Amino acid sequence: MEEEVGGEEYLFKVVLIGDSAVGKSNLLSRFARNEFDPNNKATIGVEFLTQELEIDGKMVKAQIWDTAGQERFRAVTSAYYRGAVGALIVYDISRKTTFESVKRWLDELTTHCETTVARMLVGNKCDLEDIRDVSVEDGKSLAEEEGLFFMETSALNATNVQTAFEMVIREIYSNVSRKVLNSDSYKAELSVNRVNLVKNGADSRKSRMNLSCCAG
Repeated sequence: MEEEVGGEEYLFKVVLIGDSAVGKSNLLSRFARNEFDPNNKATIGVEFLTQELEIDGKMVKAQIWDTAGQERFRAVTSAYYRGAVGALIVYDISRKTTFESVKRWLDELTTHCETTVARMLVGNKCDLEDIRDVSVEDGKSLAEEEGLFFMETSALNATNVQTAFEMVIREIYSNVSRKVLNSDSYKAELSVNRVNLVKNGADSRKSRMNLSCCAG
């Protein structure tokens, strides 16, 4: 997470997590580029896109990270979660097994993130109402139990995608605003995180990390 100390710009890292093929990449593509690829292949390694929002007159950049949900890519997780202050935990409303995996993803998030994380449970593919396998009530119930925001989305027709990301980003901003930003220790933490993010190309529109070593 980056904040330009003494300035008006913030950079927040947000991660997308959930099982493979729940639509994480298309959610990101729809939010960042208003695009949807019906032939989207499984993400290999990690990709992130940066979007800008204005909140309370301040420019906020959200660096949103997307990774593969398959078990064979789990070796990338500690680096993937590092510095994250927001997370969208995504399941597919037409596949109950992806919903049943949510608690495992939440456990992983808790294990790897030391800071306060704004968390939203996202039931994606709500356009598939005719083959729904997870009710809206079940999604709401789990979100309430775990203290999460909740929203159903469709990357296909753009339903609630912008709203879901913006809610998480605004909650992050609210969390950060409540911290004592003038404390020396907090500024030091921000500076360290800023260096880690910028050297990976935080200002580029689209960056990709080569993690082929983990793809075996």
